[in-house]
Amino acid sequence: MIGVLALQGNFDAHLRVIKKLNLDYRLVKKSNDIDCLDGLIFPGGESTTITKLFKKDKSLIEGIKDFSNHKPILGTCAGIILMSKKANDKRVYNFGFLDISMERNAYGRQIHSFEGKISVNYLKSTKDAKALFIRAPKIKEVGKDVEIFATYKNEIVGVKQGMHVGITCHPELLNETLIHDICFREHK
Repeated sequence: MIGVLALQGNFDAHLRVIKKLNLDYRLVKKSNDIDCLDGLIFPGGESTTITKLFKKDKSLIEGIKDFSNHKPILGTCAGIILMSKKANDKRVYNFGFLDISMERNAYGRQIHSFEGKISVNYLKSTKDAKALFIRAPKIKEVGKDVEIFATYKNEIVGVKQGMHVGITCHPELLNETLIHDICFREHK
């Protein structure tokens, strides 16, 4: 069963992708919602707002930290910002699951949003995947234990560290399943 953090942001599109992959799901709003999950998704949204909501329930933060030691977490857009080691914004809580440094809203404002094809390394081959970039962040620095698995026009957009996966865009908004499959393929 895959949990989708449902504090704020775009969690509905992730539910559609999880269903398309024939996986069970649960919305996660409090720490006991994490029990019995095989994976967790941090969806896009507003990283500062999600941080404020996390801080109202410190047990959820602690539960997610414990969960991360044993199970995979996927973060998209704001989700990767929260998963990063450094977001360059003191208002954002950084879990540090991915040894990366981020720049928030790096592609510009909402009106600068766009659709593009990302190049994804998958099962020893390269595939194209569709994704939306909506006020998307950019990965500025990558630690030595971080694997780069997706790019857009030679820019890093997707990384993996251990079992955790982060991507700066929104493949789920276009019903693209490839990124979720990379993170959760063992649980199918």
